Formats: sequence, C-alpha cells, structure tokens
Amino acid sequence: MGNVMFQREIEVRHDVDILVVGGGPAGIAAAVVAARQGAKVFLAEGSSCLGGMGTIGLVPAFMQFTDGKNFLAAGIGEEVLNKMWQYGGKVEGSAYSIKAEALKRVYDDMVTEAGVDFAFHTQMVAVDATDGQVNHVIFAAKSGIFAVKAKVYIDGTGDGDLCAWAGADFEKGDQNGNMMAGTLCSIWSDVDWDKVVKPDRRRIEEAFKNKIFTNEDRHLPGMWRVGNSLGGGNIGHTYGVDSTDERSLTKSLVWGRKSLMEYEKYYKEFLEGYEDMELVTTGALLGIRESRRIIGDYVMVLEDFNNRASFDDEIGRYSYPVDIHASDASKESYSNFEKEFYNLRYKEGESYGIPYRALTPKGLDNVLVTGRCVSCDRYMQASIRVMPGCYITGQAAGVAAVIAAEKNTDIRGFDVKELQQRLKDIGAYLPSFNG
Repeated sequence: MGNVMFQREIEVRHDVDILVVGGGPAGIAAAVVAARQGAKVFLAEGSSCLGGMGTIGLVPAFMQFTDGKNFLAAGIGEEVLNKMWQYGGKVEGSAYSIKAEALKRVYDDMVTEAGVDFAFHTQMVAVDATDGQVNHVIFAAKSGIFAVKAKVYIDGTGDGDLCAWAGADFEKGDQNGNMMAGTLCSIWSDVDWDKVVKPDRRRIEEAFKNKIFTNEDRHLPGMWRVGNSLGGGNIGHTYGVDSTDERSLTKSLVWGRKSLMEYEKYYKEFLEGYEDMELVTTGALLGIRESRRIIGDYVMVLEDFNNRASFDDEIGRYSYPVDIHASDASKESYSNFEKEFYNLRYKEGESYGIPYRALTPKGLDNVLVTGRCVSCDRYMQASIRVMPGCYITGQAAGVAAVIAAEKNTDIRGFDVKELQQRLKDIGAYLPSFNG
C-alpha cells in the first residue's frame, strides 16, 4: 500500500534525569526508588492506571515474594505488599491475592509521594537513537505529540519496546518462534468459597467429552479468592498471541472474552461452590507471559537456575519455578509443561542470583531494561517474569540509573559495588554483598 513520510517539529516537554517508559511493577519500582534518591523522573504509562497486569490486567495474585525463608522481593516489593494490606487489600486465606482497586491506590500514592512526574494515556510512538545512545523518546497523548529527553532511559514496557526500537537485539519465543499462551483474566461474583475444593482433574476430561470447550486445554491455573465472594479468574488461554503486534492482541482479546462463556458453564456445572457465579468484568489488558527478551551483557540461562547461581554483580535473588505455559492445547504440550513446572523448582531457602549485566542491553549506553524482558533465555524468563521478580529488577534499574545520572556516565561507567550498597540501604535482599 506504499509508505508515507511524516515529519514535524515537536516540543521537548520534559528534560529529566531519568525517563521510565511503562508503569507496571518494574517501572513503578524504578521510578519510585530513583525519585526518592533525588533524581528528576518522568514516568509515562499508556493506560489509565499504574500496575499493568496486577491492576488493569486483573491478574489475581502476585506469586511468591519469598523462598520460604527469606523475603527476596525486599525493598519496594515488600513495601507494596504491606501497603496493599493496609489499604484494605488483604484477602482471607490467600497471602498473595490482589485486590486491584487497593493496589491502584497504593501505586498512585507511592509515585506521588516520591515526587515522580507521571502521566497516563501517554503512548510511546518513536525512539530517536544514534550510535547506541537514545537522544529522545517520542510520545502521543491527548494533548498531542511531544518528546522527552533524559540522561538515562528505563524500559519498563514488558515487551522491550524501548530497547528494540533503539536498536537492541532480542529473542522471542522458542526455536520456532512459538510463545506461551496469554490469558484474559476476569472477576467473578457470588463464589461460595466455603464449598470450593481443589478440582478433580477428571472433571475437565469429562467436560471435554461433553464438548464444553472449543479447545481441549488441560492447563487451568484456576480461580483465586480476591474478596468475600469474589473470584479472580486466571482461566483459559489465548494461543498464538504476539503482544508486539496489535493485530494479534485484538484477535486474542476477542477470543478471550468469548471463551469465558465456556469456562462459566464448566465451573457452574462441574465444580462445587461456583453454581451461582456471575462474570463481573474482564481485564482491559490481556495477560501476557512472554514476548521479547532483550540481549544484555549477560544472558541468564537454565544452567543458572539449576546451579542456584551467584554473581559478583548480583542485584537480587529470586526463586519462582520455571513456568512455561504451553503454546498450544495438545496433550503433549501440557505434559511438557507439567514436567518442567514440577521438576524445575526449588526447595525452601533456595534461589538464583540476578546479575546487573542482565539489565544492561548490548549496544546501548544510556538504556536499562527491567521486568519481564530482561536478558535471559526462555526458561529464566518463565521464572523472573512474575510481579515480585519485576520489583527486584525494577528497583535495581532505578538505583543504577540514578548513579549513572549523578556521575554523568553511561550505564556501565560506575562501580557496581556502589549500586549494591545503595540497594542494600533501601532494603534489598543481597546476602552475598558485605560492602
């Protein structure tokens, strides 16, 4: 259909120390710790609230913050959890369930009190970069198009958009390009939690025989209690979704909403406690588990998980299992998922280290990557992708950006021991660092 040249002069609206693109858990952690250390920070978020998957995406639980002995997501992660409970977000019998409205208010207050300048409905549309240096990032908002200039840029997009658009190399999916299925999460009312029991695996096979489902999807993460009679549904999969392509996202969102009618029938007719449940809403953001993995100075690999690796430049440790959701609904794919999920996990007190080099994209000098798209292979992404892991890498990126901005150097131009000390000072879990 041809191409069009579009060129215009636009305002540089913000000239800051640090620009954070994306207000999910990693971006929030980065922005808050950076502002608290005196940096001038602008945080751009494309949707109507902070929190990403845990708020607008309605993912009903954080996953584990600890290794059973140590609070690994210490610092910002622990603060977020405690504040959510203080804001009325604690759920009976479920330590890590999320009440989305409480969590939204927590994030609003944390960035406001830290002095972060932030804006919603602000979409990144272009990156101006030359020779490994980002010069400006371009945004579109209701007021028009504008640019932001910073000393250091932090990619908290979850998809590695900033890094990829700046020219960084990345990987995506398995050797054939297949990626984990997504999930459109949901909220359901009138669940009788006193009657709910762990479902018998045989019930879903029975439902398949009764032709309840379009896809014979055996992987059912299930329903989390998120209120007295509310359930947060992490149910159903959107196979073949690519979150870096809006056309793919559109198809998956349409299917996700349609598929929940099948799950409503299944829950009401085959499981106890859900007989009167009613769909309240679905997430405005599709739950994405996998997209780009930015190639950094170090690529975390499965061997690091198996070896409980430690690093000289460690900025945190984490312990969630390798959780690779299948890319299709076949029995073979589900069997592979089960094998990995139950074998690639830790005993109490075990964890792996996260090196700072996994946050420094190869070929870029003033950009840090954080959250789901840090430098790792597919196995490690399947562990580090969850929210507590994002808090860990986010706060490290925020502190590192402050040091680089203060010293007027690039992201590799300072002693990593200073980063580790500052992280320890804000409460990060760094057992191998002694100063």
